[in-house]
Amino acid sequence: MKVYMEILRPVNAIMAVVSVLLVALIGWEFDLRVLVACFVVFIATGAGNVINDYFDYEIDAINRPQRPIPSGRIRRGVAGAYGIGLFILASALGFYLGPLPGFIVVGSSLLMIYYAHTLKRKCFIGNLVVSFLTGLSFVFGGLIVGETVKAAYIGFYAFLMTMAREIIKDMEDIEGDKMEGATTLPIKYGHRIASIIAATFMLIASLTSPILYTINIFSILYIPILSIAIIVFLKAAFKILKDPRKETAGEVSKQIKIGMGITFIAFALGSRTITRIILGIIFT
Repeated sequence: MKVYMEILRPVNAIMAVVSVLLVALIGWEFDLRVLVACFVVFIATGAGNVINDYFDYEIDAINRPQRPIPSGRIRRGVAGAYGIGLFILASALGFYLGPLPGFIVVGSSLLMIYYAHTLKRKCFIGNLVVSFLTGLSFVFGGLIVGETVKAAYIGFYAFLMTMAREIIKDMEDIEGDKMEGATTLPIKYGHRIASIIAATFMLIASLTSPILYTINIFSILYIPILSIAIIVFLKAAFKILKDPRKETAGEVSKQIKIGMGITFIAFALGSRTITRIILGIIFT
């Protein structure tokens, strides 16, 4: 039974759930619908990971042989059926939340399957799909709690940083991707060009994100925490530009993850509701 949880990559799936919880925190809305939305995002993301492993078992045999399918701990056909079953469950629960959430889950599920089968190996398009789905998870949460506009802003910055990280991960996985015939950005244009494009996404996100304070989306508490994240992103960008090797890509990928986590904290603390609560505690 443990392998069925492992193949979901629960840490990644929980990170997707954080997108819903973050928007719920900003809107200060916690009810059964939020709980169901978290479960939907968890199992849909997990199903996407399962289907990805189903189609990528030959690449994973080179890049990540310890994963459940290439290690022989779960049969490929069983994993495929498991993933489809999870997509169906997520879609059914999506429609429980409403027609629009239901159609978003169905559309996202089909896109994840098409991505794993075809788009992942397409230069740049696969990166766009993953980044779009990451941003969409925030919008999905915003739809549930009535904070669609703020969720869209957050989703946009999640999209930018995910684009950077996906390109960096392609640099890290270049050997296995080459053997499978994939045409990722570093394979087609080389590590140097890939590092420049990834760094550009990080720089755009870092230099424009303070705008969310100036246009009154977030409060002043957003800025000091965001500043830490910006430092992390800038260090990561300059590091990969200076040394665009596979080994460096692995380190930079982890740095981007840390920076994204800090940014999400900035989003939460910078929300007007949380700011009022914090100030109320301080001055009472």
